[in-house]
Amino acid sequence: MHILVGYIAVFVGAGLGGFLRHALNRGAMHLGWALPWATFVINVTGSLVMGLVAGWFAFRGEAGQTMRLFLTTGILGGYTTFSTFSLDTALLWERGEIGACALYVASSVGLSLVSVFAGLAIMRQLST
Repeated sequence: MHILVGYIAVFVGAGLGGFLRHALNRGAMHLGWALPWATFVINVTGSLVMGLVAGWFAFRGEAGQTMRLFLTTGILGGYTTFSTFSLDTALLWERGEIGACALYVASSVGLSLVSVFAGLAIMRQLST
């Protein structure tokens, strides 16, 4: 039963996080911004909140596993996965694994960009 509670916490949290992301994106559409500033704001605020939440858990430890899942994997995961990427990067850095950290950042960003362009190219070819 305890495992099911964790899944439900993630499910509900991800819905709330996705709702927040969608609301911010919709609001930004009406501002007529040329750059994807909504995504930028979502990534930065999500990373800030991830740092605050992870720091709270690490230094205060006052939350159970269900609350951790709800806030991090759920809400922040639904809001932005960039926050998890940022936390993983910070943890590698803080453990002194600088080479692994640099490799993780460069390969994550580089391969993700290559992958999205590849996916677009494949679908473009399949659609013609």
